[in-house]
Amino acid sequence: MPEAMFDRIALIGIGLIGSSIARDVKELGLAREVVVSTRSAATLKRAEELELGTSYSLSAADAVEGADLVIVSVPVGASEAVAKQIAPYLKPGAIVTDVGSTKASVIAQMAPHMPENVHFIPGHPLAGTEKSGPDAGFIGLFKGRWCIFTPLPGTDAEALSRLKAFWEALGSRVDEMDPQHHDKVLAIVSHLPHIIAYNIVGTADDLETVTESEVIKYSASGFRDFTRLAASDPTMWRDVCLHNKDAILEMLSRFSEDLAYLQRAIRWGEGDKLFELFTRTRAVRRSIIEAGQDVDVPDFGRHALDKKV
Repeated sequence: MPEAMFDRIALIGIGLIGSSIARDVKELGLAREVVVSTRSAATLKRAEELELGTSYSLSAADAVEGADLVIVSVPVGASEAVAKQIAPYLKPGAIVTDVGSTKASVIAQMAPHMPENVHFIPGHPLAGTEKSGPDAGFIGLFKGRWCIFTPLPGTDAEALSRLKAFWEALGSRVDEMDPQHHDKVLAIVSHLPHIIAYNIVGTADDLETVTESEVIKYSASGFRDFTRLAASDPTMWRDVCLHNKDAILEMLSRFSEDLAYLQRAIRWGEGDKLFELFTRTRAVRRSIIEAGQDVDVPDFGRHALDKKV
């Protein structure tokens, strides 16, 4: 068992990300104590049943007392409320970070409330599934995935190095970005795909009566894959849309223009344009596999499920 990197870690929020961090920290021995905090008594009880921490509290303020590392893992819209709750109780020298999918908004919400004697380092692990809650987490979620920091000017180099080492111990690759740049990048690689998925599945649901339930009955792999994204936590994605509004609207505008181009090509039978687009986008998929961000398994591994039938 390696030496603990932190004496006490406080996890504020224990959904998919928080519970996966808790499992990895326990598995790897990265902390002597892990305090789990969430507003829901039922969720906290479940976290205790799963033995995700060493102690548990409904009070975020109580949870952060004496903690060397505080990880805020709540919907981004709740960031300011949490910051206000924990600020007076943070240990001098503590590192405070988050896992939110938007960074400019989280910084605007949390930074004004952080005491000068703590190190606030916004972060975002690019990992997850469509599932939520403490049962959804698992060991190894962050292996090979990126964790992006958006440090504020004047961030303490030693604190940043400690946090980087922590995420690397979880298996992540670490990078740094400007908050606005992060939000624009995530708008296209994460936020827009989810919004499109929600919209397509919503349209299909509206058509259910027209097609006499055949949309669900005959779901092919394309629609089925969209439903995975559209099954993601509604609260989280509502907050993402509201707190990364400008970048998302910019990407939606670009997408609408490209969709109009595709629509014209189909209408006028311009096969060369269609073939060029489909060839170019196929190469993107191959690049993602080569970058180690997915695996080249037929049908996304569903054949493994078929064998169990």
